[in-house]
Amino acid sequence: MQTLISLRLTASEAADDAIIRQKIAANSGHKITAVSGYYIHKRSIDARGRQVHINLSVKAFINEPFHNRPLTDFAFRDVHTAPRQVVIIGAGPAGLFAALKLLEAGIRPVILERGKDVRARRRDLAALNKEGIINPESNYCFGEGGAGTYSDGKLYTRSNKRGDIGRILSLFVRFGATENIIFDAHPHIGTNKLPHIITAMRQCILDHGGEVYFEKKVIDFTFENNKITKVHTLDGASYTADAFILATGHSARDIFELLNNKKVLIEQKPFALGVRIEHPQELIDSIQYHCDNRGAFLPPASYSLVNQVNDHGVFSFCMCPGGIIAPASTDPGELVVNGWSPSKRNNPFANSGMVVQVTVADAFTAVKHLGIHENDPLLFMHFQRMVEQRAYNAGAGKFSAPAMRMVDFAEKKRSASLPPNSYLPGLTSADLAEVLPPFVYDSLAGGFAAFGKKMKGYFTNEAVVVATESRTSSPVRIPRNADTFCHPQYKNFFPCGEGAGYAGGIVSAAMDGENVAAAIAACLL
Repeated sequence: MQTLISLRLTASEAADDAIIRQKIAANSGHKITAVSGYYIHKRSIDARGRQVHINLSVKAFINEPFHNRPLTDFAFRDVHTAPRQVVIIGAGPAGLFAALKLLEAGIRPVILERGKDVRARRRDLAALNKEGIINPESNYCFGEGGAGTYSDGKLYTRSNKRGDIGRILSLFVRFGATENIIFDAHPHIGTNKLPHIITAMRQCILDHGGEVYFEKKVIDFTFENNKITKVHTLDGASYTADAFILATGHSARDIFELLNNKKVLIEQKPFALGVRIEHPQELIDSIQYHCDNRGAFLPPASYSLVNQVNDHGVFSFCMCPGGIIAPASTDPGELVVNGWSPSKRNNPFANSGMVVQVTVADAFTAVKHLGIHENDPLLFMHFQRMVEQRAYNAGAGKFSAPAMRMVDFAEKKRSASLPPNSYLPGLTSADLAEVLPPFVYDSLAGGFAAFGKKMKGYFTNEAVVVATESRTSSPVRIPRNADTFCHPQYKNFFPCGEGAGYAGGIVSAAMDGENVAAAIAACLL
């Protein structure tokens, strides 16, 4: 028989196959020889008590042959001679998964990516980290795989309302991710593994007749009779298609400005802005696991924090255990930081975004001196850019980031020195009150103190606060019809993913890409 069995184990027990089999046998009332095998259905960590436990749900095979976990089968079709073609602008998670879904429908995807392929992109990241040289078209945000490639592959979305999460995770496994992303409560691929997975996705698209073009920056659209007829790229090329998917991500400000200038309907979308904070990983481990040494069987600890301060939500965002803070800017003179982790999460620091909700009134108060109107659809983008420019100016050049120790930040005291950290371009001691708007600074200061009460030891000068974490989500929403997914003005134009305001991470962006592709297929076939 096959049966689901729930087990509550210590970390060392959960790493021992023989013990798991013994527990399965005891739980099911059979001899251990009756257990032919098992696979993990769900796995999570319970660190609420003094003793940390691993909760396992296993699919056990008793008195019958063992079969490996069934994975979703994908039938990609050959589209070399397909009569229908869709241009996809952007090769991030939304664009790539839209392309794969179109292959299943027998429609040829043509991907236009402004940045470089994953391999070439690495050289630009090295130049940014080591020399402070930014390539506006190839960086942590732009290039093959989009920002998701270097976000470290957190796959935390758990709501199936927008699509089939299991299908998305199975696709990642098909292209090289390990199966643990299917059953872990907080699955994570790792920045070191994602480039190979993204490359395999691209090769699949090419092998089946799709097209992928790099260094193809879209600079204009031609509109005729309530439709897009062409997209134009910086190198002078033009592309036609039956439909166009815009999946350019949350940092493609030139696209937002282009749409606004061409009177294409876009809207303000509130977002969150703040800093990235970094602690020694050992400190976070000791707080979360209630011990001095987590041992060999527990992963580096993470956390999730939220509090209300001064009528503003303050919350952690994109927490990276054993991670690295990286410069995520897309333009010279603007400083953005983000975080990532390798698959082993074995770096000595833990970092997390710590951000504050921004309202229309907040943003307008901050930028009205620049002559920006309260109803400007790019209001939040202007606010975002202003803070990033302040952060760059407060650093020491070459993307050195302004920073303060955590308690010093709360006490509004410039730090005399900064602790060891992971940020390769280097940190500069600065007064972040000169970078962050007062409502952001004060809300963060109150949030840090509150979080120190929730996690004893978190509020410490061993932690460093780095500005600025500002690309949490798109500052613009591009509207679309709820049933057809097309833009209300142009019936073959499909805003998609995080940049259009319909996703917030790799999995939700991938699901949105699939949903849009399915809607297009329903129209074209």
